[in-house]
Amino acid sequence: MDELVIDVAGLNKRFGDKHVVRDLGLQVRKGEIYGFLGPNGSGKTTSIRMLCGLLTPDSGSGTCLGLDVLKDSAAIKRQVGYMTQKFSLWDDLSIVENLDFVARMFGMADRREAVDRAIDELGLGGRRKQLAGTLSGGWKQRLALASCLLHRPRLLLLDEPTAGVDPKARRDFWEEIHRLSASGITILVSTHYMDEAERCHRLAYIAYGNLLASGTADEVVANCQLNTWEIAGDGIHGLAGRLRQLPGADLVASFGTTLHVSGTDRPRLAASLQALQKDTGLVVTPVAPSLEDAFIHLMQHTADPLGN
Repeated sequence: MDELVIDVAGLNKRFGDKHVVRDLGLQVRKGEIYGFLGPNGSGKTTSIRMLCGLLTPDSGSGTCLGLDVLKDSAAIKRQVGYMTQKFSLWDDLSIVENLDFVARMFGMADRREAVDRAIDELGLGGRRKQLAGTLSGGWKQRLALASCLLHRPRLLLLDEPTAGVDPKARRDFWEEIHRLSASGITILVSTHYMDEAERCHRLAYIAYGNLLASGTADEVVANCQLNTWEIAGDGIHGLAGRLRQLPGADLVASFGTTLHVSGTDRPRLAASLQALQKDTGLVVTPVAPSLEDAFIHLMQHTADPLGN
């Protein structure tokens, strides 16, 4: 669908003398799963809070759900489900009590039906009377998502929702995300996991308040114009320092029992690796650059303004 649920440009936010978000521009279509990536402290959470009406931008313009992000924050909040990084429901209430309390806060006239529906849709029926504080990370995650869906939002903003949960819970969560997307709900999700980023329809990468790249995963990788080789053989990890000194090598990263060496100057790096192969007998194989290669490359070319 081409309908834009989020359409903002030039958003800025400062806290004191720290410029947290710089001239952010973003377009997200209806029903899209849009991944928001970046290192800790990059401005992802601040950006999400501006989009859902919890923070007012210092400058910029645009709309969220057709409403002005500067003037209509209260109306935006009523149509958005926001899942925070940290579990924020009440440990000493059961699942059903937590959801009923949230429904009361929304002033929902049909709150009991809404609570039962959310419990059923998220598979919480067998645990409805269990105290939230006794749930595992994966079940807390489901409960938090259920609370976000009670008022049938048109947009979900999920801030690192799978941090600290096991692989199966992460997989199940993403199956649910894709189900919600197929139903027409738009989802903006921040994550540090590359496998999750690849599950998104499109991505934006932000670092130290600046938007560095956006597009599909394939487009982000292609736009970095990286050329990557896989290095395999005995003792390769002891050679990482030497590899970083090779002409044309922009980055070296470990991938299991191999190393990836990447650079933007293909002829120069190819010549360097050919000489290395003759000298060491290592196996050097050209491979397609990964999304992780692209993000490491982007970070290497982005300076932390605070010097950390």
